[in-house]
Amino acid sequence: MIAGFWPNTAIYLVWDFWIVTWIAAAIWSNRTVKRAGLLREWPYRILALAGFVLLFASPPYVTHGHWHFGAPPGILGVHLWPYPPLAVGWVMVLLAALGIAFAWWARIYLGRLWSGSITRKEEHRVIDTGPYALVRHPIYTGLLTAAVATALAVGEVHSALGALLLILAYWMKAKLEERFLREELGPEAYDSYRRRVPMLVPFGPRA
Repeated sequence: MIAGFWPNTAIYLVWDFWIVTWIAAAIWSNRTVKRAGLLREWPYRILALAGFVLLFASPPYVTHGHWHFGAPPGILGVHLWPYPPLAVGWVMVLLAALGIAFAWWARIYLGRLWSGSITRKEEHRVIDTGPYALVRHPIYTGLLTAAVATALAVGEVHSALGALLLILAYWMKAKLEERFLREELGPEAYDSYRRRVPMLVPFGPRA
């Protein structure tokens, strides 16, 4: 990341907005009836934490008495490709913002059934309209879109690794969540939905 209000700086503001608003809305949820459990969730949680840390791992550092706000020293700061033209960089900022907006649309649409963990809420049911008619996990789709856009805009090893880890983490979480909901809501309801709607990529594979 370079100093100044450039695309690969501005894109982090998109994430700042998501973090603040997402945490603020955490209380908007029905009572939890049952949880998948930490033992089942810890693998994807560790991967997701590592992914977010790497995606944003460009802290300021000091050399020869001067502060630098560029890439972190060492291999994590190696550029995989040159910074894109400004127009392309701002397109990545827009793509990240659209990803966050898509995630927020899904969260609002899900309403009080949302949870940050894998749980069954009171009155839980399969939601298959709105963004959930496009993909089964639209919140994850939106966040991963923003993560890939961030990696492309920043173009450093740490951001690319972070995006890859997040893709793996949310794929693992989606698979675990589907097994849990199938157990809790019944295979008839969930299997029908799974056969009709792609998992993470619109018009992509159903598995």
